[in-house]
Amino acid sequence: MKKNLLIYLSLFVCITAFSQQKAEVVVNNDQGKYRINKHIYGHFSEHLGRCIYDGLWVGEKSSIPNVNGVRKDIIDALKYIKIPNLRWPGGCFADEYHWMDGIGPRAERPKMVNTHWGGVVEDNSFGTHEFLNLCEALETEAYICGNMGSGTVEEMSKWVEYITFDGESPMSNLRKKNGRETPWKVSLWGVGNENWGCGGNMTAEGYAENYRRYATYCRNYGENSLYKIAGGPNVDDYHWMEIMMKNIPHHMMKGVSVHNYSFTYAWENKGNALGFNEDDYFSLLEHGMRMDEIVTKHAAIMDKYDPEKKIAMIVDEWGAWYNVEPGTNPGFLYQQNTLRDALLAGTILNIFHKHCDRVQIANIAQLVNVLQALFLTEGDKMLLTPTYHVFDMYKVHQDATMLPVDVASPVYSRLGKEIKSVSASASKDASGKIHISFVNIDPNQSVEITCNLKDLKNGKLISGNIITASQTDSHNTFDNPNEVILKDFKDASFKNGTVTVKIPAKSLVTLELN
Repeated sequence: MKKNLLIYLSLFVCITAFSQQKAEVVVNNDQGKYRINKHIYGHFSEHLGRCIYDGLWVGEKSSIPNVNGVRKDIIDALKYIKIPNLRWPGGCFADEYHWMDGIGPRAERPKMVNTHWGGVVEDNSFGTHEFLNLCEALETEAYICGNMGSGTVEEMSKWVEYITFDGESPMSNLRKKNGRETPWKVSLWGVGNENWGCGGNMTAEGYAENYRRYATYCRNYGENSLYKIAGGPNVDDYHWMEIMMKNIPHHMMKGVSVHNYSFTYAWENKGNALGFNEDDYFSLLEHGMRMDEIVTKHAAIMDKYDPEKKIAMIVDEWGAWYNVEPGTNPGFLYQQNTLRDALLAGTILNIFHKHCDRVQIANIAQLVNVLQALFLTEGDKMLLTPTYHVFDMYKVHQDATMLPVDVASPVYSRLGKEIKSVSASASKDASGKIHISFVNIDPNQSVEITCNLKDLKNGKLISGNIITASQTDSHNTFDNPNEVILKDFKDASFKNGTVTVKIPAKSLVTLELN
């Protein structure tokens, strides 16, 4: 009997050891070279569904607390996560937006039909002044996308002059007449959006020629210098990137955009935001991880023409895109936001950190009530989604020096495919503090990570935080807004240059070391 008991105990120990996943991470503390540009943490607000109207914008007369018509609770929450830039007015909407319809007394502004998104009528009450005043309230940089698809060179040129010219001119005088004496400082300027599709169905060659013409008349006035961004490829259209880098003189642009969304199976079958099974969960994250390949291959093309990396890759639309929620306007792209989306966001942000030598700006889509939103609103109620908490967790990496990491991870297998369970990124801030972020996407297995920090024998583990929940589709609701939130994390130790940490299944963890 005693012998059998020993056999059973031995088997139990072996099974337990086998089921405990292990990973090894090396943080190359001695190889920090590139800065993680804070603008990688940018956001996107399009005239789409309830992102602007009934989202950000409630108007000055609303009973909902607001700052110049924009919800105060959202402004406060965005300032808390140090929003670095905000992209507007689109998106596809940008190439049918005529900016002069959105200035002057609101009662006199013409209405328009938003033909791209739901066919709703908009009253243009949120226009240039409202957006730029919002950016000032947020203490963030404005990223404006100009209309190439249906607009003229003159229209875009005058918009730049209206916003940034500090002198005597018809456009600056019109701005002053509309209540703004001094010009705004606006640097980030997109010349068209998705011109391979909703922005005009152009060829790469045709767009490059048009870009040269439009960009010529987007001028720098006074001390305001435009950071001009060419409308780049969709996903893996490497020919488009090749033409942008080859046909546009490099002195005429600072960056080229790339758009890449994540969905469950295919564009025609994006899957659901809620109620998904483990196959759906795996497929979405496997698809999201392709961002690494897409960025790598586009960067290789850019390196061929720009080995000094003067032209930035701008991933100004990314995130999860699911089937619309039942009972909602299909043109509004409203979807819930779960722990799975938080894991996706952390995984992709780790990828952007890895490529921060080339990726300088990124904008998750979108800010409020649309796609992978940070906020959902319902009347006077507002909630923070799991994705918001990732941006809160990761804000410590903004403008820090990226420390290259090597990850030996167990694999998570499903549908005949394998992906790494663990991704990681690390950075050192200006004060010398090191932050390490881990993502464990395995929904069933915790992972014990041994993380070696090269050339760092003496240090102290200061703090840690975690995002996780009981289910992969756990999400916040107006009745239960704190189901998925950022919490303190204690299950880590540091000794002789090595961090030992046990990461629960389906979780994100960030540690701070001094």
